[in-house]
Amino acid sequence: MSFFTNKLAIDLGTCNSLVFVPGRGIVLNEPSVVAVAKPENKIMAVGAEAKLMVGRTPDNIIVYRPMKDGVIADYKVTEAMMRHFINKAKKGFSLFKPELLISIPVGASSTERRAVIEAAKVAGAKEAFVAKEPILAAIGAGIPINSCEGNMIVNIGGGTSEIAVVALGGIVTAQSIRMAGDRMDERISDYIKKEHNLAVGRQSAEEIKIKIGRAFPQKKEDIYDIRGRDLVSGLPRNIKISSNEIARALQSVLEEIIEGIKQVLRNTPPELSADIINKGMILSGGGSLLRDLDQLVAKHTGVPCFTAEDALFCVVKGTGVVLENLDTYKRSVMSKK
Repeated sequence: MSFFTNKLAIDLGTCNSLVFVPGRGIVLNEPSVVAVAKPENKIMAVGAEAKLMVGRTPDNIIVYRPMKDGVIADYKVTEAMMRHFINKAKKGFSLFKPELLISIPVGASSTERRAVIEAAKVAGAKEAFVAKEPILAAIGAGIPINSCEGNMIVNIGGGTSEIAVVALGGIVTAQSIRMAGDRMDERISDYIKKEHNLAVGRQSAEEIKIKIGRAFPQKKEDIYDIRGRDLVSGLPRNIKISSNEIARALQSVLEEIIEGIKQVLRNTPPELSADIINKGMILSGGGSLLRDLDQLVAKHTGVPCFTAEDALFCVVKGTGVVLENLDTYKRSVMSKK
């Protein structure tokens, strides 16, 4: 692979975006967040720099994510964010416009797909392709997608959970549900508000999920100190919260994800179902890192369940494999429209 490789892959996520360059690996992992100054609509910061501003800005600056549920919610801002990622990744190695591969949810409509490709071209790509997330996650998790045996992947990201059965290089049956990491954070923050009369920000809720989040209650609890604003007095206050409380808060989101998995299993041809029961399903994506989630899924579906190695990076690693074998995959995995 020459140093002047001119291909990039972006795992454009609702929470985080990762950029992969062949020969160099993952060169960028930043939050999909943009800070915009109103009323002139000027972009102040993108990525990690913008995330630091969340919840701390004056009225004239708004910080938000231009991607919602895995698809573009704000076209102009997504384009600026992509330009930032492309320029940062290209730094010092190529003057030419790169060919770009972007991951999209399996449920994205043709309009949503076109929006991603257009934004990529305006942001500086020579050519842009999109590939479906579950296929990329499966490749990144080391699943042999071209074999005739069925494999099941459940990729739980920030905005969507992508559930698919893959065989012979394509998706046999799939479902994309808009219940994933973000919803978990929302439920945690709602629970703390309702049960403890305390307002906590989204980032604090995410931190609680990472530190003590569990898929179901356990005898031995973890305890975590959180600080927020008391809803009655309006003053800062500290409380202790337990992992079992978080498990209760997350129950409704996990039930929906499991229902989505069951739905895909119901729609799977019997021959492939037999393969999946033999091999089990693979969980990937940041949301799959919730403790005991694999056990919960296995218990409710009766299918063995394993969390992929490097679960957070499966999609972007998959885009890397596709990029390095672009011609092989152009027919089966990608679309230009």
